[in-house]
Amino acid sequence: MKLIAEVVEDINYLTEANDKGGKNYFIEGVFMQGDIKNRNGRMYPSQVLAKEVKRYNDEYIDKKRAFGELGHPAGPTINLDRTSHLITELYQDGSNFKGKAKIMDTPMGNIVKNLMDEGAQLGVSSRGMGSLKMGKDGTQQVQNDFYLATAADIVADPSAPDAYVNGVMEGKEWIWDNGILQERVIADHKETIEKANRKNLEAAKIKVFEDFLKKL
Repeated sequence: MKLIAEVVEDINYLTEANDKGGKNYFIEGVFMQGDIKNRNGRMYPSQVLAKEVKRYNDEYIDKKRAFGELGHPAGPTINLDRTSHLITELYQDGSNFKGKAKIMDTPMGNIVKNLMDEGAQLGVSSRGMGSLKMGKDGTQQVQNDFYLATAADIVADPSAPDAYVNGVMEGKEWIWDNGILQERVIADHKETIEKANRKNLEAAKIKVFEDFLKKL
């Protein structure tokens, strides 16, 4: 069995006022897709996903322990110190499997909220284990032993490095106050951006953002 992750980028943001005078943050949209060859050349039969989604609802969502992380974890285990959100809904709609998740008040969750506020476009990545069988058309078909570890980790598209870099350069409070990054690291990131020329600026932004995620 292999670790399999698939990214969906078209996710909607929702905010709702809470009784503390603040906002609750949510993401919702298509978390997984069945019966279609994805960009990674894999295809998930809808019946395979439906079986796992039912188990995932029974064992995780219904018991309020369907957590997801920020970034691309290297294994199938959920790392509780890196959780950013709680998945509250996951259901089938044709060949799509739609979901909703509440962003949590954790260090990772607060980073997600601030990235959302900064205008970064985030996506979700399902994560599971399963075996693959090559079809005649070259599509790798996910087999019936597929195990869903989480329906949605939160991942960043190319706009997220810009949001982080803007936060560094402008001294935004969320960069400094999350209690994770040391002042020296932020200073190093700022220096990297300031030294970058126009030709390699985008690469420098991605580099410092990836370093930021690794240090979370």
